[in-house]
Amino acid sequence: MNEPNERNREDDTVRRLAQLEERVAKLEARVGLAAEEPLAAVPPPTTVTADTERAEEDLEFEVGQNWFAVAGILALAIGAAFMLLLPYARLPTVVPSLVGFAVAAGLFWLAHLWQRSFELVASYLRGAGMALLYFATLRMYFFGAQHALSTESLAGRAPLQLAVALNFAIAWRRQSPWLTGLALLTGYATALAVGSAWFVLGSVALLSALVVTTSLRAHWPRLGVVGIPLSYTTYFIWAIGNPLRGGVLHFATAPVLAPGMVLAVAAIFAAGTWLRPNRETEDASTSIGALLNCGFGYLLFLVHTVMAFPADVALAHGLASVVFLGLAVLFWLRERSRVSTFFYAMTGYGALSVAIMKATEVPEMFVWLSLQSVVVVTTAVWFRSRFIVVANFLIYVAIILGYIIVAERETGISLGFGLVALGSARILNWQRDRLELKTELMRNAYLVGAFLVFPYALYHLVPGMHVGLAWVGLALVYYLLNLVVQNRKYRWMGHATLLLATCYLVVVGTRRFEPVYRIVSFLVLGTVLLIVSLSFTRWRARQRAKSAEPPPAA
Repeated sequence: MNEPNERNREDDTVRRLAQLEERVAKLEARVGLAAEEPLAAVPPPTTVTADTERAEEDLEFEVGQNWFAVAGILALAIGAAFMLLLPYARLPTVVPSLVGFAVAAGLFWLAHLWQRSFELVASYLRGAGMALLYFATLRMYFFGAQHALSTESLAGRAPLQLAVALNFAIAWRRQSPWLTGLALLTGYATALAVGSAWFVLGSVALLSALVVTTSLRAHWPRLGVVGIPLSYTTYFIWAIGNPLRGGVLHFATAPVLAPGMVLAVAAIFAAGTWLRPNRETEDASTSIGALLNCGFGYLLFLVHTVMAFPADVALAHGLASVVFLGLAVLFWLRERSRVSTFFYAMTGYGALSVAIMKATEVPEMFVWLSLQSVVVVTTAVWFRSRFIVVANFLIYVAIILGYIIVAERETGISLGFGLVALGSARILNWQRDRLELKTELMRNAYLVGAFLVFPYALYHLVPGMHVGLAWVGLALVYYLLNLVVQNRKYRWMGHATLLLATCYLVVVGTRRFEPVYRIVSFLVLGTVLLIVSLSFTRWRARQRAKSAEPPPAA
């Protein structure tokens, strides 16, 4: 009786297991899990997989659709441009431009038709149409045997300006960064095509402001990076005589205020960085923009002022220093910027150095440059910039080397270098927490600089028989500084200076000094060494006595 029931239960269990396996298989199929295949079903390594075939198809599609489209449209645009370059002496002067306008209109029409079906090709056609529209307008002023219009009058310039405005309108309506860049290029080309000094300067300033406004409103930070070299390149081409219009190469000497426009453009692009929506971080576009703005802007300002306005270089670069340092201060106050503050501050310091070198004579120039080093360290502490501290130390070393090479004789200026090094080291030690300097590297570097500069200065200022005694006196000054500021580094500088004096007296004094000076030098040196030794013996004894005292009772 029980056997059938047991069989029924077994059959029911088997049926349920089969249903469960079927459900699991369906679930695996839904999530994309393939059942394990036997080892023989795995394709050999030489078989081309589906992923490889798909990658090849994608590459072929990229080449066939995109690359060929770009090449074809570019070829059509170049062919049309060459067609407009022909003189057409028998035709009215305006006819070639009208043909160019017609071709541009056809390209715009095709771009409109293919906007949905061939979006990428339509974008390229629209760019070609914009370029051809501008080139056809430019054809009325240049390239032919006779010209329909002239850029000398305000009315004559109007068609060029209208073409640029239409290009901007098309690019903005399509919200295309690359079309906006193309429209910008036509704007800068118009400035150079007109060539008038104030028109070029005004256009560069206006287009720079347009670049900043467009990049902020459309959130295209890379547009600003592109606009910076375009603005400065346009100014440079005009400043060297505008050779694109056949001008003779020379640096423009009028108007006198022209280099000031470079500073204005630098301020405009800096304002674009201040007004960006995300000021918490400095991305790559922001950092590259600051580097390009400072590098291109100040280099262009330097070249133009030195070549065209040599009498006003000191005043001009003093003004440039105020502008760039002011921008650095604004960046620091507004967003606690590190990268932009560094670039603008170092550019301002560089401009101040040029002004000092132009306004003073050698060797007094090195005095003012070394004093500037103290100012740089002080502002670096306020900016909390370790980069400025490091850069300033390298400049400080360059100033010393330049003085050694240029100066014909020592006049005591090297003593000032040593004082600057000691002062800079004290400032860094005083504000080490503000600068977030985790090591003693930069402070030690300045102290090493002072240790080397002072003996060098005394060696050249003091008669040879008194050099050893002067170095002994310098060591005593270091020991006194140690007592005042309680810093063992000055003790080590005193030890090293005493050792240097000892070596000098042993090597030089025993052979070259007269007997009286030799005896006095060694007596003074021996006395100082004994006093130092006794002082350290007593100090060490006091330290051991303090350590041996029992701790006070609770």
